[in-house]
Amino acid sequence: MSLSPETFISLWKELHGFKVSESGEKEVLMEDCIFCKIVAGQIPCFKIYEDQKVLAFLDINPVSEGHTLVIPKAHAENLWEIREEDLAGVHVASKKIIRALKDTLNPSGVACLQLNGRGVNQVVMHYHLHLIPRGEKSPPLPMSSWDLKPGDQEAIARLAEKIAAGLG
Repeated sequence: MSLSPETFISLWKELHGFKVSESGEKEVLMEDCIFCKIVAGQIPCFKIYEDQKVLAFLDINPVSEGHTLVIPKAHAENLWEIREEDLAGVHVASKKIIRALKDTLNPSGVACLQLNGRGVNQVVMHYHLHLIPRGEKSPPLPMSSWDLKPGDQEAIARLAEKIAAGLG
């Protein structure tokens, strides 16, 4: 069996953790990443949306009915690593999906949750946005109901200056 150079290179890249997208971009897939395996079709999912940059599917451990995960197809562990065009793709897709969730489930709200790092309990180390529909009688989500306590305004002002300076 003989392979064209293009086919050989494509197969080699797939075997070594690279995926070439339809646009010709090289995208890294991580062998041990469950979401990369879902993108590659190695693991099934309950897909509800897909485009060139994004895949969205229902969470198999849902917090509520309609709990959806929206992921970039290209592997990025978190917000620090994701490419801007992939981040934009995730959020544009999320807007489409949240409309469908509203039309289908009529929630009273939808929590959008995205975690970055093990310190905040990110379990799957592939950037993902949770869309969690909530009903009128749903119990509160811990991250969406906390006691407001006034902060030290001077300390907040100093921190704001430091962060703004870090942005350049």
